[in-house]
Parts: sequence; C-alpha cells; structure tokens
Amino acid sequence: MRRALDGLYDGCAALAALFMVGLLVMVMLSILGRQLHFNVPGIDAYAGYMMAGAGFLALAHTLKRGEHIRVTLLIGRLTGAAQRGMELWALFAASLLALLSAFYSARLAWQSYAFHDISTSNDATPLWIPQLSMALGTAVLAIAFVDELVLEARGRRVVLASDEATRNE
Repeated sequence: MRRALDGLYDGCAALAALFMVGLLVMVMLSILGRQLHFNVPGIDAYAGYMMAGAGFLALAHTLKRGEHIRVTLLIGRLTGAAQRGMELWALFAASLLALLSAFYSARLAWQSYAFHDISTSNDATPLWIPQLSMALGTAVLAIAFVDELVLEARGRRVVLASDEATRNE
C-alpha cells in the first residue's frame, strides 16, 4: 500500500512537471507570436490552465516531502502527549478541509461538464477539462492528508522538515 501511495504522489508530481513544461511552451509561443506577428487564440488562457494544473497536482508530493509551510510556534512548545494530540487534531482538520476541497472541486468540474460551461475568452475551451487537474490535485492531497493522519495515529509518521527554514538570509 505504501508503494502505491508513494507512486500516486510521485505520478502527480510528474504530471505537474509536464504541466510546467506546457506552461513554458505556452509562454514561449506567446513571446514568439508577438515577435513574429502571429496570434494563437487563447494562449494566455492555456498558460493559466497549465499554471493552475501544475500547482494543484504538486500539492500532495510537496506535503509528503515536508515542503509545505508549517507554523510550529505552538506545536514546537508542546511535548509528549500534548504535542501528539495537537498533531492529530491539525491533521484531522487538514484532512477534513482537503476532503471538502476535493469534493467541491470535483463537483465544479462535473457541473461544468453537465452545463457545457465554456471559457469566456476566445478559445471557448470546455471548462471541465482544465478543472480536472484541480479536482485530481485536491483529491490526491486529501488522500495524502488522510495518509499522514493514519501514520500519526499509528505512531509511524516521520515529519520531514525542509532545510529551507535553517537558512537565514
């Protein structure tokens, strides 16, 4: 199960990387279009879709690598059972919020599909297509938070701290 979950997180990160490459292609096409006097309709909208997809799809991988911002002002002062209780509460609340976000993101994509909602820009893209990356990203983030909650409840969670906090500029 652990290997499958890690594969899911890594797969979404790889997909996010592809979206980043897509974003680069969109930006380069836009620049070239201005320089060479041609227009690709909807290129700005597609760049936005790629940026949103990259961000949402990378959320779970970022969480599992300890790269999300953690405010440890309170939890760092606690020890023992109090610290573990606060970790469990925080992970439960985060899991609940992530599940709600996943539900409503998926619902938004489904409603956009059902109502044939399209982009208002000149590309007229069916909105459910770019919304799928948001729905998938939030669903995998919810899975990652529940995974962290279960690991913490079993006493097997390893909190990875980014070394970014140790660097002071």
